[in-house]
Amino acid sequence: MPGIDKLPIEETLEDSPQTRSLLGVFEEDATAISNYMNQLYQAMHRIYDAQNELSAATHLTSKLLKEYEKQRFPLGGDDEVMSSTLQQFSKVIDELSSCHAVLSTQLADAMMFPISQFKERDLKEILTLKEVFQIASNDHDAAINRYSRLSKKRENDKVKYEVTEDVYTSRKKQHQTMMHYFCALNTLQYKKKIALLEPLLGYMQAQISFFKMGSENLNGQLEEFLANIGTSVQNVRREMDGDVETMQQTIEDLEVASDPLYVPDPDPTKFPVNRNLTRKAGYLNARNKTGLVSSTWDRQFYFTQGGNLMSQARGDVAGGLAMDIDNCSVMAVDCEDRRYCFQITSFDGKKSSILQAESKKDHEEWICTINNISKQIYLSENPEETAARVNQSALEAVTPSPSFQQRHESLRPAGQSRPPTARTSSSGSLGSESTNLASLSLDSLVAPDTPIQFDIISPVCEDQPGQAKAFGQGGRRTNPFGESGGSTKSETEDSILHQLFIVRFLGSMEVKADDHPDVVYETMRQILAARAIHNIFRMTESHLLVTCDCLKLIDPQTQVTRLTFPLPCVVLYATHQENKRLFGFVLRTSGGRSESSLSSVCYIFESNNEGEKICDSVGLAKQIALHAELDRRASEKQKEIERVKEKQQKELSKQKQIEKDLEEQSRLIAASSRPNQAGSEGQLVLSSSQSEESDLGEEGKKRESEA
Repeated sequence: MPGIDKLPIEETLEDSPQTRSLLGVFEEDATAISNYMNQLYQAMHRIYDAQNELSAATHLTSKLLKEYEKQRFPLGGDDEVMSSTLQQFSKVIDELSSCHAVLSTQLADAMMFPISQFKERDLKEILTLKEVFQIASNDHDAAINRYSRLSKKRENDKVKYEVTEDVYTSRKKQHQTMMHYFCALNTLQYKKKIALLEPLLGYMQAQISFFKMGSENLNGQLEEFLANIGTSVQNVRREMDGDVETMQQTIEDLEVASDPLYVPDPDPTKFPVNRNLTRKAGYLNARNKTGLVSSTWDRQFYFTQGGNLMSQARGDVAGGLAMDIDNCSVMAVDCEDRRYCFQITSFDGKKSSILQAESKKDHEEWICTINNISKQIYLSENPEETAARVNQSALEAVTPSPSFQQRHESLRPAGQSRPPTARTSSSGSLGSESTNLASLSLDSLVAPDTPIQFDIISPVCEDQPGQAKAFGQGGRRTNPFGESGGSTKSETEDSILHQLFIVRFLGSMEVKADDHPDVVYETMRQILAARAIHNIFRMTESHLLVTCDCLKLIDPQTQVTRLTFPLPCVVLYATHQENKRLFGFVLRTSGGRSESSLSSVCYIFESNNEGEKICDSVGLAKQIALHAELDRRASEKQKEIERVKEKQQKELSKQKQIEKDLEEQSRLIAASSRPNQAGSEGQLVLSSSQSEESDLGEEGKKRESEA
């Protein structure tokens, strides 16, 4: 006999939509078998009940056997051996169109009993198991729904234990019922053939025994044919018994092995998290908003296919696209007091979806898998090996520090006292992973003992009194569009450039160089690798305000300025070479590790596909600030020249006035002097006046030369 399609018992615990679809095909086949066998049973019962209608019943039986090949069975419809065998039987039965009453006993034992057993026992068993499986499946769905609604904040151990026990019991019941149901459906394919062949064999044997001594129709060739059919039936039975024994053993093994998996949240020590997956499938609860504040959660089967996240409901033949997860971002979120929730945001930021996993293990594996797919690791030849190598290299390259406080403690003024902060060493490199760093060593870009900061502490915190003064104004509500309700205006409000962007802070770290874009690229690599290794998925969202004076990080809810970066201190800025959503800038500040030296800190952000726009805006702001500074210096120089000219004019006017006074004095002296006094007195007066005049002249020349 040709091979028979089977339901995979090993996949009953997963209960995927594909398995349910295949189950539907087998159920449809069972319905078709039931309908056909009912007709065949009625036909054979007519042979048994009415001798006068025996010929008509035999003819109908022959007709039904001929129509077997026209039946559209979902499984086994193209069995040519079975079709040809039934065709041969139909010819023989057509010749034996009459029967005698003495055959009724033999027909009851050899023909009616097997088909009655198949109809009353096997087919009813399938229907009963179908109903039990449906009830178990509904109970399991209800238990999972109650478990998913467990409160995260108001956790009740008693309620949690009852719900968990309910999930365990219902899942075990569904799994066991489903395995037995699958076994019965698989066995039905064998029993169908037996139920078709055994009654016919019994019928023919009864006819042979009755007409053996003188029947001309029953010859040796027919007996040989029947013997072959009997051998085939025995072979099918032995094959069925062997397959049933194998399936029973599989069921027992799966029951033992699957017992820990019935618990919705298994022990992570027994089932560790695999962070190197690039493919994953399983059931998730999807959040669907039905109003402004209301939402519903639908349980669907999700699976990854390349760079796409697919979803499939029960009964669907194939899945549909849920979201493109290439270059997406994923993070753990708190949503509606539910556990194990995470949010996926598309690369352009226009689409997001919140999903809930069943356990902590699934929660972390889904986040890691989507992160690996977002990095397009699945396109490599060995995706899991590549993901493991990247994660291991990143783990060796970085050791993050989860506090942002140490960085801003180092940015306080030199006069303030500050406690020493412990720094974590993080050195290493990914080697050939970046061709841009071929000519630069890692130590020449990033300080070997610097930590990585992943969060922003607001400058208005009590434990950071000097924070607001490190970068200027802090803790003040800022209007991002430069409008102020008060009478005073800050320099930022007077700026001619105001551009606002939505950004998410990824991290910052101190760097040793600030004159090459590779510094920003290497910082991006280390921060992203550290986030992936340490499962840091939360990001602080802020508004980045770019002006001609500074860069400001503003809280989008309270409009309070979190950090202010003076624009002259921003010495380098760049976007990621491939992912244009990532950008960073290097801030040069005083202090740092040594009070007398300058330190450089690289800040990395993620935007909504606006990294190049932000860098262009910063470049424009620096150009405007440069031109404004040049204009200011030119104006001051012009004012200085005007002041010098005015001073020279005053000196000349004063010199002229002195000369005029001397001339007037000389005339008065000449008019008042006597002729007889032109001697010594006149000479004395003249000499004294000349000496005064010469002294005044020398003093004027000296002032003029100084001017």
